Amino acid sequence: MKIIAEIQTDMKEKFGLPRQSGLVPGLRGRIVFRPEFKSPEALRGLEGFSHIWVIWRFDGFNGDKWSPTVRPPRLGGNKRMGVFATRSPNRPNPIGMSVLRLDGIDGTDLLVSGIDMRDGTAVYDIKPYLKISDCIPDASDGFTSDTNGRLYDVAFECDVSPLSPDDKKTVIELLEQDPRPAYKNEPDRIYGMNYKGYEIRFKTADGKVTVIEVKEIKFHE
Repeated sequence: MKIIAEIQTDMKEKFGLPRQSGLVPGLRGRIVFRPEFKSPEALRGLEGFSHIWVIWRFDGFNGDKWSPTVRPPRLGGNKRMGVFATRSPNRPNPIGMSVLRLDGIDGTDLLVSGIDMRDGTAVYDIKPYLKISDCIPDASDGFTSDTNGRLYDVAFECDVSPLSPDDKKTVIELLEQDPRPAYKNEPDRIYGMNYKGYEIRFKTADGKVTVIEVKEIKFHE
């Protein structure tokens, strides 16, 4: 399998990423093709589609130590399910798939949103999303149906002036999903999420996420 592109996003780390694509519409990025695939001809006609399927590689997994069962975080981390009944990254072939909104085409770069991948993720393929076949309104969500749609309230107890209004909105969308593993229930613990060069420090209790600090991350050369 050839890597054809990498995706650039504002999320540098895995923690805080949406668990599925489309959950945080404000999380934007750019798919940059490698030189040998940087061809305008390969994108001819793509501008007419609103969404694309992106096939990509889970970082840090190679399939060597996969398990037939995994512990989905949304089930508390204690209940096992078959790996093929989940979207766990720890699988025989560490391949992810996401439906992203195609916001535009800049030369040969694709501008996308609704991302659930971190910065630098390798992309294997891109295909148009077809609502005539890819959308199944009466599909069943299996064991995940009881965990879908729950959003946390988000409050700020700190100065948020470093964030633009759009960035603040995206941070709220990210934290509404509660990025902690479901089995983590420590009201006094402070978590840190890396977003767009800022560390967003927060704690969670009683269905509410409270941001206590927005701190610029200093990178040392």
